[in-house]
Amino acid sequence: MTRAGRTIRWTLTVVLMGAVALAGCAAMQTSQTESTEQLLSASGFQLKLADTPAKQAHLNTLMPRKLVPRDRHGKVYYFYADPANGRLYVGDEQAYQNFQAMAVQKQIADERVQAAEMNADAAMDWGMWGMWGPGPWW
Repeated sequence: MTRAGRTIRWTLTVVLMGAVALAGCAAMQTSQTESTEQLLSASGFQLKLADTPAKQAHLNTLMPRKLVPRDRHGKVYYFYADPANGRLYVGDEQAYQNFQAMAVQKQIADERVQAAEMNADAAMDWGMWGMWGPGPWW
């Protein structure tokens, strides 16, 4: 293979790896957004759809995927904008407190699942000299 051919092959490989990495990041972001939006809904936030061009334009001006407090007529409301999906979540102080409590509960539950998985893996004794004998196994 010529030097130019190797350079092209290397460049294509790097570009492909970058595309795969970006797709993985996008999938993780989507999953995290869905999880957050489920918690917002369950904690009392109201879903508002950007069903007009004016609403979508306004939604695009808000900080995306961040819970932001805003004072409206002397009362604090919390906004979570998802411009990619045309959604805005709006909640009051009580909904925000519910969200915080549920987020902590979810984090604790996720950590318990992770610990249980680690304990199950350790119990299987997958070490090199475990129940399967010395590796490699083929």
